[in-house]
Amino acid sequence: MRRCIVLGVLLVVCALSVAIAGNQAPAPRATLPDLLKVKDNLYIIMSSSPTPREGFTGGNTAVFVTDAGVVVVDTKLSGYGQMILDKIKMVTNKPVTTIINTHTHGDHTGSNEGFPATVDIVTHENTKTNMAKMDAFKGDKARFLPKRTYKDKMSLFGGKDQVDLYYFGAGHTSGDTFVVFPALRVLHAGDMFPWKDAPFFDLSNGGSAVEFPKTLSKVLAGIKGVDTVIPGHNPVTTIKDLEEYQRFNADLLAATQAAMKAGKSADDAVASINLTDKYKGYKSERLKPAVQAIYNELKK
Repeated sequence: MRRCIVLGVLLVVCALSVAIAGNQAPAPRATLPDLLKVKDNLYIIMSSSPTPREGFTGGNTAVFVTDAGVVVVDTKLSGYGQMILDKIKMVTNKPVTTIINTHTHGDHTGSNEGFPATVDIVTHENTKTNMAKMDAFKGDKARFLPKRTYKDKMSLFGGKDQVDLYYFGAGHTSGDTFVVFPALRVLHAGDMFPWKDAPFFDLSNGGSAVEFPKTLSKVLAGIKGVDTVIPGHNPVTTIKDLEEYQRFNADLLAATQAAMKAGKSADDAVASINLTDKYKGYKSERLKPAVQAIYNELKK
């Protein structure tokens, strides 16, 4: 009898230990979708998990296979470095040599640390400044900050492997890079074209709601020979959709300025602005914070 009691106690303790361990275990990280071919040697790993309930993985990651190695544009949230490398191995055995971060946010820079420290990390100079303020790049992790920066334009490699980096001014942040693969006529726009809805204006990192549509106008005037666009989070689309997004943001700014001039509060402005009738397929889920950001910037 005593032995049975002892055995019963041990079983209960074991069960409790398993339950506690289960409660303390971190939630499983969402799996990455498979590589999607954009053109020739250019692929993307989409923003969201293939299983909807698992959710968000970070911004769209571009994978460009060159003769010398692989160029990765944006590295998603923290913890995805090895998963990205595993996906890349499905199409090439070449090493990742270069990372380009389109801007500072953690859903685009979070897995820089998951790549070898020898990888060349390139951003706009303002993005490096913004990244250096992030806890994710403090101390020993500062080695995953950009090694090279540029001011207005930089070209990497050459011939069919050429990658052009452009900066046209403040928008989503103070350092948004537009990445062009000229031989493929493809532009990676990062979060200057995240989705078909109002953008996030990160004023704390130098973004500007007022400059956003102006910056997109400069992009459309300054980058030629592109027909395909990789947004920050949406599926691959066309240059005509980026042109439409510029018009959407110009209308959003104008409508918000008019509401403010009429003495309306930000909430009343939101209630009065309807752009989804004009822009088919667009949402207004992010309208309220965008309008508030415009108000905050204009009040300054």
